[in-house]
Amino acid sequence: MQAAPTLTAPALESARPGKYLTFQVGAEHYGIAVDRTREIIRVSNITTVPQMPDHVKGVINLRGRIVPVIDLRIRFGLPNPELHERTCIIVVQVADTRGASSALGLMVDAVEEVATLAAGDIEPPPEFVSRGDSGHITGMAKIKGTLQTLLDLDRLLAA
Repeated sequence: MQAAPTLTAPALESARPGKYLTFQVGAEHYGIAVDRTREIIRVSNITTVPQMPDHVKGVINLRGRIVPVIDLRIRFGLPNPELHERTCIIVVQVADTRGASSALGLMVDAVEEVATLAAGDIEPPPEFVSRGDSGHITGMAKIKGTLQTLLDLDRLLAA
């Protein structure tokens, strides 16, 4: 008798129905759980930090709190164009290495909307996606005729 294959952690995680903040990076559309979102701000002065990975743009001072900023264009391997009027930073809450909650900024090309997704709106990611370096993709959503990639922030930022 052959043992059943063991599921990996990415295969166990899937997007759940609920509210998602949708945004654009390059030509693609993404969504994150709205309960992880704290605020959306304009791009302000970002202080670079030496010897950080390319996708870590630096830090900002957000009302006295130092918040690291990740450029999702660079993180996703896209060319890094000039900033424009719709470029913004989504401040999200993530677990740090000690398990404590901390703020982090995600620089995106444009914020779109808050969408409420039902179970029927969400499909699991294709099998080849969950096997690769894309364990941060938890599902694909159909919103107003477009496909949106739903992201797991903790996995996206840990990679």
